Amino acid sequence: MWNDLKAKADQIGDRHILDLFDDARADDFAVQTQFMRFDYAKTNIDAATRDGLLALADRAGVAARRDAMFAGEKINETEGRAVLHTALRNLDGGPVMVDGQDVMPGVLETLDRMAAYADEVRASAITDVVNIGIGGSDLGPAMAVQALSPYRDGPRCHFVSNVDGAHIADVLRELDAKTTLVIVASKTFTTIETMTNARTARAWMKDNGGDPGTQFCALSTSEEKTADFGIPASRVFGFEDWVGGRYSMWGPIGLSLMLAIGPKGFRAFLRGGQEMDRHFCAAEGTENMPLMLALVGIWHRQVLGHATRAVLPYDQRLGQLPAYLQQLEMESNGKSVDMDGNPLPVDSGPVVWGAPGTNGQHAFYQLIHQGTSVIPCEFMVAATGHEDDLKHHHDLLVANCFAQSEALLRGRDLDEARSKVVGKFDGAELERQAAHRVFAGNRPSTTLIYPMLDPFTLGQIIALYEHRVFVEGVILGINSYDQWGVELGKELATALQPVIEGAASAEDKDGSTLRACRLPAYP
Repeated sequence: MWNDLKAKADQIGDRHILDLFDDARADDFAVQTQFMRFDYAKTNIDAATRDGLLALADRAGVAARRDAMFAGEKINETEGRAVLHTALRNLDGGPVMVDGQDVMPGVLETLDRMAAYADEVRASAITDVVNIGIGGSDLGPAMAVQALSPYRDGPRCHFVSNVDGAHIADVLRELDAKTTLVIVASKTFTTIETMTNARTARAWMKDNGGDPGTQFCALSTSEEKTADFGIPASRVFGFEDWVGGRYSMWGPIGLSLMLAIGPKGFRAFLRGGQEMDRHFCAAEGTENMPLMLALVGIWHRQVLGHATRAVLPYDQRLGQLPAYLQQLEMESNGKSVDMDGNPLPVDSGPVVWGAPGTNGQHAFYQLIHQGTSVIPCEFMVAATGHEDDLKHHHDLLVANCFAQSEALLRGRDLDEARSKVVGKFDGAELERQAAHRVFAGNRPSTTLIYPMLDPFTLGQIIALYEHRVFVEGVILGINSYDQWGVELGKELATALQPVIEGAASAEDKDGSTLRACRLPAYP
């Protein structure tokens, strides 16, 4: 079926997206739920192409694989694990079975423990929280805390991830050790970057009048290692191996978010995710938002060969969303073999990147509009902002968002470009100047519109993109829930550390690595 879709793409050629528009397209090529609208009309997908993409999903068994995931089957086949981050937001759903046992009582008990602890901390003298983690233990909660800052009524939250000492030094420098809580987020409690930073934070707290014995908590499954670190079991919040790191902020990894916005706000966030789960499981075909978002991605990356995808939230508080989605997509679907270990017949996931509008317009949009490579763009914007007294700001923001997608669609031809400079130049110079003002247009984009960025809406958005990654992975025939590519660098770094410290030899290394290990001294 890949060949059929690529043949369809060849037939389309340079057809202009504008030529597809009729009175019905804006609604026919959009998915509308009670809460959000996903518009993909500004892509070169026509009805026949969409049918082919839906057939591809059917042939891949997306619906059956989805049902298997929600049922607790071990769809992470390379690690023999279920994939059940959805259970963490199953607040009032039925039982979820893994190996014959309902996991929901444990999930809800942990959520209640988190809520009780959050209430205790929020009522205490704690003014600041430092979350120490990396990857999924950092990107998700850091993004969500920023996104939901209008709802923060608890302590300020700070995030340390990089093992570069500058990161933790800069964060701790501004804090009072006596009123700071440190969260150490590591499932195994062995992640080298996290544990290095945790030990540094513990020493800082002890040296500056704080009490590490009461001002540390852990998000981990290893009570033995957390106890050795000095954190009692009452302040350890664990999660099962069927929750992957980049899918984990729905549970204990989201503790910093719960501390910031409170247990009630956190439950609203979970309910947003649960609402998207229900939609994903119930909606059919073109009415299924995660499915259609995924199929648009498949069309652009695997069929048309566009190597990157720009995520462009016109929402300042979603400033960290592109980085979060970068990990979600690239760590999940950055694979080269299928489930059986065979090479993929098509490209795997795209490079995901982006920044908030309107900042990006003054940075990289030039490349998007006039560069030689087509970069599919995914815009997102809220219908209403939080700042009622600054409504004119939001109106201008929304106008810019819609204008950018329209500009990518329409472009500007040479005749129109000439009209912009006629009277200023003439002859050959007029032609030269006009050429610089031509926009090819016919560049695809999608737009996700939501009412307002509140906890419920953020939960929907994150679950939407999780399911998008799932669908793309099923269609590609890969395991989206392992990340072996992350491990090799970790292994080599562990081996190289004693070399850098001068305690071991690196004679077995290549010449470049060997030379690099002999770091020059600062003059």
